[in-house]
Amino acid sequence: MGIPDSVYHWTIFIAIIAVTFLLAIGVNKIFKRVIAKSSEDLHSDPTNYLFIRHTVIALIYTLGFSIAIYKIPELRVLANSLLAGAGVLALAVGFAAQHALSNVISGIFLVLFKPFRINDRLKVRNLSGIVEDITLRHTVIRDFENKRIIIPNTIISDEIIINSDHGDDEKCKFLDFNISYESDLSKARAIIQEEVINHPLFLDHRDPIEKENGDSPVTVRVINLGEYAVELRAWAWANNASDAFVMGCDLYESIKLKFDNVGIEIPYPHRTIIQKKTI
Repeated sequence: MGIPDSVYHWTIFIAIIAVTFLLAIGVNKIFKRVIAKSSEDLHSDPTNYLFIRHTVIALIYTLGFSIAIYKIPELRVLANSLLAGAGVLALAVGFAAQHALSNVISGIFLVLFKPFRINDRLKVRNLSGIVEDITLRHTVIRDFENKRIIIPNTIISDEIIINSDHGDDEKCKFLDFNISYESDLSKARAIIQEEVINHPLFLDHRDPIEKENGDSPVTVRVINLGEYAVELRAWAWANNASDAFVMGCDLYESIKLKFDNVGIEIPYPHRTIIQKKTI
């Protein structure tokens, strides 16, 4: 006695579904190994691998489930009936899925034109973090509190983005200080320059001509004479955005302590109020 056709068809269906899941898991593991290996190189860009991984896995599931459905006669009849009304169905699906499709297209453009890559530091609106993944639908950003921010691709592709890692890795950190009008300006400038130069993360960004002319590695200028303070700005360079942030935090603290030791005042806002006598 042979195996009933219905049992045979459903067995094939289950087998195809199982193979689909196993194949998707295997491909996912292979891509993870490739991505992990490429990430060992600091100059490698895993963005393409991640996006291709999501695309290939989506295709595997789509083809696997389609083939499995085709193997069941009852489901094949249903599929043919749906295809008979494909025009109306396509129109309905088009309206329902236009937002999802726009996210997919935006994701493809993000990967092709690369306004940002995996591991880039971004600021989008009032959100800041590191790009962790770019999927077919959304971009995942991990903020500095280790929380994940999920942004649809259509939104992030239309936003003005500040990318701290796009192009040249070297970054200039602005260090702004206010000192009182009574403080010694030359001494304040010398302290700022000394502290910046001595910091281990500082990068000498002078070109050969500036070095030959004996220009200081750190430029400190008066940028404004404020209402109650002289405003100074120092230009301090570092190898990358992360080093620039750490260096800036360290220098604000060390320069403040040096100012305190030599009597350079960082003033509070103050006003002179004259009260007129009334008769």
